[in-house]
Amino acid sequence: MTRPALRHLAPLLFCLALPMAVSATDYRVLQDQSTLGFTATFQGAPFQGSFAQWHAAIRFDPAHLAQSKFDVAVDTTSASTGDADRDGALPGADFFNATKYPQARYVATEFVQAGTHVIARGRLTLRGEAHPLDLTVTFTPQPGGTALMDVSGTLKRLDYGVGGGEYADTSVIGNDVTVNAHLVLAPK
Repeated sequence: MTRPALRHLAPLLFCLALPMAVSATDYRVLQDQSTLGFTATFQGAPFQGSFAQWHAAIRFDPAHLAQSKFDVAVDTTSASTGDADRDGALPGADFFNATKYPQARYVATEFVQAGTHVIARGRLTLRGEAHPLDLTVTFTPQPGGTALMDVSGTLKRLDYGVGGGEYADTSVIGNDVTVNAHLVLAPK
């Protein structure tokens, strides 16, 4: 190919490559290596819990946040804290009311850069209540196209009616609940 032909071909190749260069990556979560959990307090002492059943659709690229997305569905019946009394109460009507609301869902609507982290701005729907929830996201690419993603944010449980009635006393069960996830991601 002659030099003038290459000069005319180069802009075309650049234009063809451009759409691929600006698209975020769709990831699948390696569930057996990932966790989705929460931290709360009971009588001032912290306790941790986790969800065994959940699904996350994740598209992410820190260089192209406008194309990124989170859509996470959580089976509220799968909560576990390691305490039999607490675990028995969580699916009940006073807490997750899992019979009526078997699923919680978080959908990010926007991602913004905040120093070394990214903030996912979205809405959490839990017990039929939907409220804004910002999550701090740390994304660490790994060899082979995989990535680690750590996510955390704090919600007010009473905004969602979790632990209402006799459990609404925040001196017994704190109102702040930190949601956290450690995700191992592989490109789809």
